[in-house]
Amino acid sequence: MNDSALISIGLPIALAIIMFGLGLSLTVGDFRRIARSPKAVVVALVLQILVLPLVAFGLVIAFDVDPLLAVGVMLLAASPGGTTANLFSHLFRGDVALNITLTAINSVLAAVSIPVITNLAINYFAADGELGLQFGKVLQVVAIVLVPVALGMAVRRRSPAFAVRADKPVRIFSITVLVIVAVGALVGERANLGTYLEQVGVVTALFCLASLTLGYVGARVMRLDAPQAIATAMEVGIHNTTIALTIALSVLGSTEVAIAAAIYSIFMYIFAPAFGFAISRGTRAAASSPAAQRVD
Repeated sequence: MNDSALISIGLPIALAIIMFGLGLSLTVGDFRRIARSPKAVVVALVLQILVLPLVAFGLVIAFDVDPLLAVGVMLLAASPGGTTANLFSHLFRGDVALNITLTAINSVLAAVSIPVITNLAINYFAADGELGLQFGKVLQVVAIVLVPVALGMAVRRRSPAFAVRADKPVRIFSITVLVIVAVGALVGERANLGTYLEQVGVVTALFCLASLTLGYVGARVMRLDAPQAIATAMEVGIHNTTIALTIALSVLGSTEVAIAAAIYSIFMYIFAPAFGFAISRGTRAAASSPAAQRVD
């Protein structure tokens, strides 16, 4: 199999397996949970779907990013939260149930938000007349995002034991695919990598920090409790970069568009644990303060 076939066929299949694994971790109850904590869900979704693309747009304009790289940043901003957000939320005592609910909803919304935001970015930056998510490509995005999730949920409903057994292997597979694709995208553009890092390295780092910070601060400003704020920070800050990489490489056919997601996938695994440690330590300190104990 040549490289083009590996990207156009192998990568979507790999993503479909990852999204199937995501579906294995979800139930219909995860969607119903919205009714129990609607405020937390709405706050997180507004930050993720509306605020983050505006932040990304502001950054690429401020740093005068190359058009194709700018489209890549916007595609990254449109990508939903990654399943790793659940793990980090658990590690730092966030509301994991909220993460699971948001992951479930985002899996559905991404089928709309990714094509809309990506096409707006392509039209604005006029990156390439042939680059775009036309109707057929939008259906391809829907197919690789939604269909495997629905199948995974159906399998879990019929065989919960299989879903539990498959969870760890699929997570390992997900991380392996992300590493291989991200490294491959960076190596494939190694001749221009220095220029790309200069143009989009700072932007992706700032976007990662802004995503985590907005998720936490925005949730606290809206008076969500600390566990919900930690969950929101992780959900907003940790993107499913495998989706962004797959769409850039196999749907849009552009390695340059994939660069932002490849670089972000490195930053988020550095910044998210550091950020989680900082905010969870601050939360514990506040909870153990004399003032807090007097209130109790």
